[in-house]
Amino acid sequence: MSNLQELRARIDASLGSRVKTLEQGVGELTLVVGADAYAESMRILRDDPLLGFDMLIDLCGVDYRNYRDVEWDGPRFAAVSHLLSVVHNWRLRVRVFCPDDDLPVVASVAGIWPSANWYEREAFDLFGIVFEGHTDLRRILTDYGFVGHPFRKDFPVSGYVEMRYDPAQGRVIYQPVTIEPREIVPRIIREEGYGAGR
Repeated sequence: MSNLQELRARIDASLGSRVKTLEQGVGELTLVVGADAYAESMRILRDDPLLGFDMLIDLCGVDYRNYRDVEWDGPRFAAVSHLLSVVHNWRLRVRVFCPDDDLPVVASVAGIWPSANWYEREAFDLFGIVFEGHTDLRRILTDYGFVGHPFRKDFPVSGYVEMRYDPAQGRVIYQPVTIEPREIVPRIIREEGYGAGR
């Protein structure tokens, strides 16, 4: 039995009906659990000695709107975690979809792995995913006055507001974006005989 087959069997045995899907690809397993069983599943993945995922390596948000350039049929936002078991030398990707696209909420795992703290803040800041139970969920990369979540696929490239220093007020102010949206069509100009054996 290969390592991945053994890990799959242990996950099935430990998580049971909490497993929505468990797929293998590029030499790694991806586990999808429901939002209602997310925190409990993550705690089992850490505490069960047969699994022993003692490290959360990464956690990020994903916007599945128009995923792979096609209309996505399912929840729009997900939190994706990468776990490592040092004892068993296993890696696992865990995905949980937020049930509500308008207000994406999942449980925080910062109480299970403290390293999730800033990762969850980043996913909140960039995607607007709310991690319920997080003790200090606030922006971490954008300014406190920033409007919106810039990694959402429907966020405009120019943004909603811009900031500038106002010498009359002696401070930084926010104002609506003054950049005129425009469409740039490149023109291609070629000389006669361009690239013909020069």
